Amino acid sequence: MAAFTIRKMTRTDWPEVSRIYAEGIATGFATFETEVPDYDSWNSAHLPSCRFVAVKGDSLLGWSALSPVSGRCVYGGVSEVSVYTSENARSKGVGQALMEVLITASESEGMWTLQSGIFPQNKGSIRLHEKLGFRLVGCRERIGKLNGVWHDNLIYERRSPKVGKD
Repeated sequence: MAAFTIRKMTRTDWPEVSRIYAEGIATGFATFETEVPDYDSWNSAHLPSCRFVAVKGDSLLGWSALSPVSGRCVYGGVSEVSVYTSENARSKGVGQALMEVLITASESEGMWTLQSGIFPQNKGSIRLHEKLGFRLVGCRERIGKLNGVWHDNLIYERRSPKVGKD
């Protein structure tokens, strides 16, 4: 794939971000969500400082963002990863570039742990997370239903080598 750039996500990116999110939902193994939320709901659930998009010309190729895992202060440095790439940009380095920028930004924001819940069938996401230093910490068996079918969720985490050592 020809060069693309990563930049901060803006509200005006939402139509394309939601389109890519819908493509992920349609796979049946990217999320337990069945519908793309409205912007205000999505916005309130994600950290403003850690949202990025990959762009090539006028095309948005993917996005990444962090969500807090809890409102409790003890978990203030723990966030959940979301990374989605457009169907035509998968397996072309876009997801990796988005994750690398997200990891760097998370550490700048004082995050010491990033975690992801991944469906076992999502082999591409598993490979990406493992390549970037995430490790499997467990499997939540039959943790949720999607379209009436129970699914497992693999829990991956990445501990920052720079933050949370004191």
